[in-house]
Amino acid sequence: MIANRIQFDAVKHDIFHPNQLGGIRQRLTEDAGLILTHLVRAGWVKGLQTSVLAFDIAQFFPSINHEMFMAVLRKQGFSPVLVEFFASYLVGRSTVYCWNTFQSDSRSADVGVRQGSALSPVISGLFIAPVMKLFYIKAALLNMTLLSFVDDGTILAQSKQLDDNNVGLHKAYKIIYLLFVAFALVLEHNKTELFHFSRWQDAYNPSLDLGYAPHTGVTPLKPKTYWRYLGFYFDRGLTFHEHVRYYATKAFTTVQAMRMLGNCTRGLSPKQRHLLYRLCVVPIAIYGYRLWYFDGAHNKGAMNQLKRMQRKAALWITGAFRTSPTGGLEALVGLIPVHLMLKKLATRAVYRVATLSDTHPLRSMMGEGLLKRAAPHARSAALMTPAMRGKVKSTVMEVDERVHTSSEVLNGCVLVIRIDVY
Repeated sequence: MIANRIQFDAVKHDIFHPNQLGGIRQRLTEDAGLILTHLVRAGWVKGLQTSVLAFDIAQFFPSINHEMFMAVLRKQGFSPVLVEFFASYLVGRSTVYCWNTFQSDSRSADVGVRQGSALSPVISGLFIAPVMKLFYIKAALLNMTLLSFVDDGTILAQSKQLDDNNVGLHKAYKIIYLLFVAFALVLEHNKTELFHFSRWQDAYNPSLDLGYAPHTGVTPLKPKTYWRYLGFYFDRGLTFHEHVRYYATKAFTTVQAMRMLGNCTRGLSPKQRHLLYRLCVVPIAIYGYRLWYFDGAHNKGAMNQLKRMQRKAALWITGAFRTSPTGGLEALVGLIPVHLMLKKLATRAVYRVATLSDTHPLRSMMGEGLLKRAAPHARSAALMTPAMRGKVKSTVMEVDERVHTSSEVLNGCVLVIRIDVY
C-alpha cells in the first residue's frame, strides 16, 4: 500500500526523473528499447551518428545508504511521518548468512534494502532520481541523453562523427561516476559497454579509453558486434536479425523439450498443450517485437522464423503428420497466424500509449497532441518537419500516427471494443 501511494505521488509531482524506467508502473523494458531505437533512426535521418555507453552500479540494492535516502525524502518534500516510518523500517536491521548447513551469527545491516521487497523498487527509484537530475544540470553543454533502468544506466550521444561521440561520452561518464560516488555508490567499470550504431556494415568502429581500471590506455573499451541491453540484442544497423534468431530459437527448443510431456497417444491433452504453448512459448518468441515490427519495417525474415516455430508447435499439439499444411494446422488447433497475432498486439500497444502518465518518457518522443506535460526531446515528432516525419520509420512514429484513430470508446461504465475474428 505504501509503495503504491509513493509511486503515485512521485509520478504526479515529477519526483522521478522522466527518463527513469524500471521499478515504476507503466515504464517497461520495451519502453526503453523503443526510445533508444527511435533516437537512433531519427538521428540517421538528420545525418547524425549515435553511440551509447552502458554502465552498471556495483551491488546497488545492498549499497543504498540509509541516511542519504532519508535526506532525499526530506529534500523531495515527503511527509515527516513517511520519513519516520522509513527511519524505523531501515535502521537497526540485521542479517544472517547461510551456506549449505552453515549459518553465521546475526550481523548488523546498516546499509542496503532487500531485493524482492515491495518497497525496494520505490526506494531505488527515489534514490537515483536526484542523480539523474543533477547529471542533466552538470552535463547540459554536452547534449547527452541519460536513461536509467533501476541499476542499469545508458548514456546516449549523437553527433556527425563517432570520435566526437567518444569525447562527449568520456566527459559524461566522469560526471555520472562522481555523482554516484557522492551518493555512496560505485560503478562497475568492468561491466561498462560501448556500442556505435551505423547504417553501413564494416563502418568505422572506434574504441574508447575511459581512464578507469581496468579500462586504461592499454586496454581501451572496445565496441562489440552485438549489444545485449535489457534482453534486447542490438546490431549496428538495427536489423534485429540476431534478436529474432535468439528468441525464435529459444522458443523452438522449448517446444522441442515439451514433446516429452505428451504425444498423440499419451500425456497432456491437445487442449493442455495449446494452453502451455500460449502461456510459456509465445511470450518468449515475441519478446521485444515492437522494436522490429512497425509500419515500413523490413521484417520478412523475422516473420518466417516465427512461423516455422509456430508450425512446429502446431504439429506437436495436434499430433499431425509433418506434411500437413500450416494454415489448416493453425485453424484446427486454434492458433492465430503469426502476422495477425503481432498485428493485434501492436494495435493494443498503440491503445496503451493513450493511458500513459502525462510525463512518461515515451510522450517526450511524440507529437504535440500526445506530449501533455512531457518536455519534447530534440528528436521528438513534435519538433520534426513534415518531410522528416515521413522519413523516420519507427514504432514511436507509428504510434503517433495511429493513436488518434483508436476505435475503443469509453461510455460511462461500458467499454465498447471492436473485436476482429480471424
